[in-house]
Amino acid sequence: MRLRKKHFAIPEMKENPYVIFDGKKYKGKWKDVFGNDNDIYLEIGAGKGTFTATSALENSNINYIMIEMETNAFIYATRKILDYNLKNVIALPMNAKDILEYFGEDEVSRIYINFCNPWPKLKHQKRRLTYPDFLEKYRIILKEGSQIYLKTDHKEFFEDSLKYFQEQKFVGLISDFNMKEEDYPLNIETEYEKKWRAENKPICLGVFEKYS
Repeated sequence: MRLRKKHFAIPEMKENPYVIFDGKKYKGKWKDVFGNDNDIYLEIGAGKGTFTATSALENSNINYIMIEMETNAFIYATRKILDYNLKNVIALPMNAKDILEYFGEDEVSRIYINFCNPWPKLKHQKRRLTYPDFLEKYRIILKEGSQIYLKTDHKEFFEDSLKYFQEQKFVGLISDFNMKEEDYPLNIETEYEKKWRAENKPICLGVFEKYS
């Protein structure tokens, strides 16, 4: 469901010091922006930001960057940075297809993709955030031995994604078609995950590692 256009979103985000609209100029320099050498974790398609905000609160020694192209949702994510006084989070309003214009080689230590649009129609599947074209880009910005975490409620999308990761020579560490909360005590739920679990809908989890 498309959110009603929020005309206040972009003006408000431009007043937020943790939201960067011209992020391309920081390519390869994100540690300088954070002011430390901590690992950088990236959430692609952050939505309203619950996952990254919670993660950042629990892991102050990690730098988080969340990206999202839909500003109607992202405005709520950017508010969380201020509400929770998160010094280790930056928000980038951007399209994931442009990721190589924003991040340098081996600059990111982990990527999260949580409940992205599965684009089930064949003609739209190239838009998937796990499509091989995207995975090639992620491989470039990820450090050696770093992981991509994927969660989805869409089984067919997950099955296809497993093939994409294999084709792109990522090492599959976890491929769970029905992740149980008790098996992953450190799991942080997104808004969608809470919704689907309340409806007893299976959640798929995949973890994939980059090796040359």
